[in-house]
Order: sequence, then C-alpha cells, then structure tokens
Amino acid sequence: MESKKSISIMGAGLVGSLMACYMQKRGLKVNVYESRGDMRKQGYVGGRSINLALSTRGWTALEKIGIDEDIKKIAIPMFGRVIHQKDGSTDYQPYGKENEAIYSVSRGDLNKKLIELADQFEDVHFNFNSFCQSINFEKNEAEILNTETKSNFKISDDIVIGTDGAFSRVRESMQKLPRFNYDQYYINYGYKELTIPAGPNGSYLIEKEALHIWPRGEFMMIALPNMDGSFTCTLFVPFEGENAFDDLTDEQKVKDYFEYHFPDAIQLMPTLIEDFFKNPTSALVTVRCYPWHKNNFGIMGDASHAIVPFFGQGMNCGFEDVRIFDELYGKFGDNTETLLNHFELSRKENADAIAQMALDNFIEMRDLVGDKNFLRKKHIEHLIMEHPSYNYTSMYQYVSFSNEPYAFAYQVGQKQTKMLEALSKIENIESKIDTEEVKQIVSSHL
Repeated sequence: MESKKSISIMGAGLVGSLMACYMQKRGLKVNVYESRGDMRKQGYVGGRSINLALSTRGWTALEKIGIDEDIKKIAIPMFGRVIHQKDGSTDYQPYGKENEAIYSVSRGDLNKKLIELADQFEDVHFNFNSFCQSINFEKNEAEILNTETKSNFKISDDIVIGTDGAFSRVRESMQKLPRFNYDQYYINYGYKELTIPAGPNGSYLIEKEALHIWPRGEFMMIALPNMDGSFTCTLFVPFEGENAFDDLTDEQKVKDYFEYHFPDAIQLMPTLIEDFFKNPTSALVTVRCYPWHKNNFGIMGDASHAIVPFFGQGMNCGFEDVRIFDELYGKFGDNTETLLNHFELSRKENADAIAQMALDNFIEMRDLVGDKNFLRKKHIEHLIMEHPSYNYTSMYQYVSFSNEPYAFAYQVGQKQTKMLEALSKIENIESKIDTEEVKQIVSSHL
C-alpha cells in the first residue's frame, strides 16, 4: 500500500491551522510546528490588537472546508463604520449596498478554534514549543528545535510550508539563497491596544454592529466589538513628533491627550492609563519578497506578504492563500515544484496590490473620513452605486465583498478615484444623476 504524502507546516497561527485542516482533507499526513506553547492550555497573550475583520475572502476559505458555521458563533457583523468627530458628533458610513458586513473576531478565539478543528483529525499532529531552526534545501531537510526539551531533530517531507509570520524563520533561510529579493518597510507609526469595557450586564456602550473610527488627521483610534460587550481599541500614532508616542511619557500627559483629542471615548475607558502603560507599543511593517519557494519548501501568509492592517485584509489574504493553494494542489499535487511555482505566480501580484491598498487606506481612515470633500465623494459614489442605471461596484466592495483578484480591485480603484474627482466638480449632482454628462464620466472611467 502506497504511503501517504506528508506536509510539515511551520507555524500554528491562523493560516497554519487552516492549512492543516485543508491538507488533511487532501489525504496528507500533517505535522504542525509552533514555537509557542499550546494556547488552548496557556491562553492567548493579548496586548497587540487582537481583533480582526473577517470578510468575504476569509469566509469563502472557511466555507470551502466546512467550518464557517463554527466561526460565525464567535464573530460579530459590522455593517458600517461610525466616524467620531472631535466635537462628539458621529457619522455613519455603510460598507456595502445590500446590507453587507465584515465581521469582528478575536484573534485568540479564532486561532484556538482553528487549532481545535484541525487537531480533531487523526493525521494532524501539533508540535508546540518547536520551531524551524535551519533548512538544508539541497537535502530537503529542516532542523527543528524543541525549546522545552532543548533537543534538535530533522524532518524531511514531501512539502514544507512556512506560515510563521512576518519574521518567518523559513523565509529567513530562503533569504540566504542567491537571487532572493526581500524588502521590508516600516511606516513611522506605532500602535497600542486599549479597551472600552462592557456596560452593565454585558451591554455595549457604543454601537455594536459597526467599526468605530476617531480620525484626527495625523493619528487615529479604532474600536471593534467583542462577544462580551467590550471593544478592543487600537491607537495609531507616530513614534516621534507632535502628538506622538515619545510625548506620552506619564499618566497626566496621556490623560490630557485623550481628554483633548478623544473626549467622547475617554469617558468610556476607565482602564485607559493601566492599558496604555501595560500594553506594548508595536510597529507596523510591510514585507515583500520573491520567490516564495525553493525545492519542496514554500511560504505563505505573512511570511511571504505581511501588510499593515488598514484594509482589514491580512488574515483574509492569508486564508485566500490557503484556498488557492488547495485548488492548485488538486491540479499539481503530484509535482511539488510545479505546485509551488504556480502558487507564487498566482499570488504575488495580488499580495503586492493589497499591500499598497492597505497603505493607501491608512491615509483614508486617518485623514479623510472626516474631510468634507472626501465625504462628498463617498456620497456621490453611493448615489452611483445605488442607481439602477449604473452597474457599479466600488473598489472597497471588490476587496471586502468579493473574491475578485486584489490586483483587479486595485486597477479599478485607480480609475474610480479619477471618476469621483470629476463628478465632485458637478454642482447639485443629486439632480443630475441621470444626465448624459454624468453617464459619460462614469462610463469613461469603468
């Protein structure tokens, strides 16, 4: 009887755990190696923006493997974003045209659930406190170090995939190879996790089914809902300069800063000072590299394309990686080199596209969502979107509510930006939406 093919997955994060679910259904023996301990036993360490936004690409990957209903039990729909102005007023911007939503989910809860779902299968084995120490590509061997026993051992599998994050040990080994291109870029902003706790009896103190944004020009704060009634907030601020982290050095400065810039939020944050000084200030990095494989070794998720979080697509892009890899495995599974080559060719331009859109969306969230000209363009876009004469889909919808390639969405977005700029110059456009002038501008940019 022919022995089963084997795959080793380096990293039991979101992408690695989902990959384990997929590959066991393909009939492979799956070993997952994770440098941390088992979070199901020791819990998930928070303090680093633990909330994520699941959208269509992520759900599609979960649905294909039949675990979407399990995840929906720990997810909260967000149908739009609430913009909190400095004067305390709010504006609501819906995400889609047909009551579409993205879903807030705790990173820790999601990760534990995916490990649990993968670990139920006989051919999936999780090895915690174990990480890839080195790789010999020519011998098709990886050396694993167990940090509890201080022992080393070697593995050799039909496929080895690094899903070990933005600072991947697998990619680090690949970087030493000739003609491997690597680029990492840090924006001059850090982030810090804060909390709006639940109200009485687990009630939500602000709108539950929305993503909240406090845009303040050069910095901002966001908040996503949790199942227990609380909100996980993330403050995005420059490291240095005016209104920067290097100014917020004592309790009084932090209190004054929030009272001035976020007066409606600070009233809801009784643990602000404790959270601010307990939780780390973390950096935001974009990683681009190529190629994504060597012989039987490949990388996916953040290991191959880490992006900033401002489009909420990091996890969704990683889950899409898994789905696409699985589809290609169905075609090329007997030839690992061909499989990995097709995977990187199909995903590289899309990863680069969402990386750029995420950087661009930071400017929108930080600076523009409170800007009158920007809000007017958004208003016009919704007029076009909802009008029966126009079959219009926005770039945001393509990214968040479809499985169209990211590269396609980016190209469409470039055209739509020019279109909305032209339409915004038309006075009283609400009464001219059916005119030839408007129709011509729309058609010429689509």
